[in-house]
Amino acid sequence: MYRRNDIKLAERILQLDKLRDELYEELMKAMGSQANELLRRLQNY
Repeated sequence: MYRRNDIKLAERILQLDKLRDELYEELMKAMGSQANELLRRLQNY
């Protein structure tokens, strides 16, 4: 049986993943292919 906190954490991860996808799509619409370059640069900063 899963603990309540484990389920809440898993649900939160799924929510964040969905939000990440939505934000990524918005960034891609705004910047096109440059979005990937920006993300890589910021991630490696």
